[in-house]
Amino acid sequence: MSDSEKKRKSVQCSGTLAVPLGAARAKVGRSQGVGFPQASGAASMEAHGDTGVRALDVTGAGAPIVAVVGVVGTLLSALLTQCAAERSRQREQERTERVRARAREAEARRTCYVALNTSLRQYLAALTDQLHALIRAEDPRTARQRLSEARDLHRDVYAEAQMRLPDPVLALAGEVTHALGTAYGRLRRLDDGVPRPGDSLDAAQGEIDALWERLRELRRGMRADLGASGVCRPSSPEPAPHRPRADPDAFRAHSGC
Repeated sequence: MSDSEKKRKSVQCSGTLAVPLGAARAKVGRSQGVGFPQASGAASMEAHGDTGVRALDVTGAGAPIVAVVGVVGTLLSALLTQCAAERSRQREQERTERVRARAREAEARRTCYVALNTSLRQYLAALTDQLHALIRAEDPRTARQRLSEARDLHRDVYAEAQMRLPDPVLALAGEVTHALGTAYGRLRRLDDGVPRPGDSLDAAQGEIDALWERLRELRRGMRADLGASGVCRPSSPEPAPHRPRADPDAFRAHSGC
């Protein structure tokens, strides 16, 4: 065999052995953590591929959570809006109830004032009629009956007014009621013919005149409490009922004195 043929066979053998040797070297390098450039590139691609897959997995798992959070946020927003509207409606209802309660209280007080004013006027008018009957020496039975009815009516009305009237108005009403009782006692003693010292028709007439003025004062207080004192201009003073001139002889003849 010539030298050239020997060289050719030697090259072929070297090439044949080069492939297994390269594979063996690569295998040894991977086991020892050292690889060739080609092996390092493949490992890098494999690592990047795993990272991408993991990122896709995380994104896929987070989508339902984001959806749940969005739904919960929407529900909470609607719930908070509903709660705020309910609180606003409740406050408005409470305000309306307070306004209605004040209106009912004002109407009840106004009704009480009207009843009290009416009973006082009737009581005082009955006292005046009784006085006139005594002055004229008329039969006092009719006037006496009216006076008794007016007095009973006022007693009932005043008892209710004591539970409703504010203190300033109640104080005035109490003073007028006490003065009415004093005048009533004086007229009854004169009517029964058992006067006390100081009892006379003139004294009774002076008490009744003063009572009409005190009634006007009480009425002004009631109107002021109702807020009606500035609605109309004050009217002229209410004239006292006409009183006939007392005739002492007629009274003595009636009383037997």
